[in-house]
Amino acid sequence: MTRDWLVGAAGWLPLVLALLLVLGWYLSYSAARLDRLHHKVESSRAALDAQLVRRCVAALELAPFLDPATGLLLADAAATALEAGEQGVSGPDLEEAESDLTRALEAALDDSRHVAALARDATAREALAVLRQACERVELARRFHNEAVAQAQRVRRKRVVRWARLAGHAAWPVTVEIDDGAPSGLGAGLDAAAARAR
Repeated sequence: MTRDWLVGAAGWLPLVLALLLVLGWYLSYSAARLDRLHHKVESSRAALDAQLVRRCVAALELAPFLDPATGLLLADAAATALEAGEQGVSGPDLEEAESDLTRALEAALDDSRHVAALARDATAREALAVLRQACERVELARRFHNEAVAQAQRVRRKRVVRWARLAGHAAWPVTVEIDDGAPSGLGAGLDAAAARAR
């Protein structure tokens, strides 16, 4: 009877080993995929932070061309956002500082005629163009980052990832929720100034 059991067990052994190999491969694949997604989140966040700094610098460079009160408000909002980023502030405080900068930019550049008048000066026009490009890049960088975060969150919610603790001690990836729209008058004002210059 023992011999029959050993023969039967020997028949099952290759199947059990094959299942264990498949399970090991799947766990290894899932862990590697999750690791790649975490790296993608980190690199997209670094890219977003770099674009936020560029937007702050562009706003600071534009501030002297505005009327003193508006320029001061814009420079203050940009300096606050820049300081928050440099000090490693994250979460709601950084998001609030960046959203405040967006609101200051909107208040300063909501009128396309005012933007077109500013753009008559070549240096101001260049500063406006740099700011426009920085605002567009912030929007794109934030979108890419939030998509990477959503992908990582989807994978981390899978049962096998939770049960096997494949995420280790990695922090839960979070989206960046800021108001990052470009000022409504910036694009139209620059386009009108460019059309007038032709």
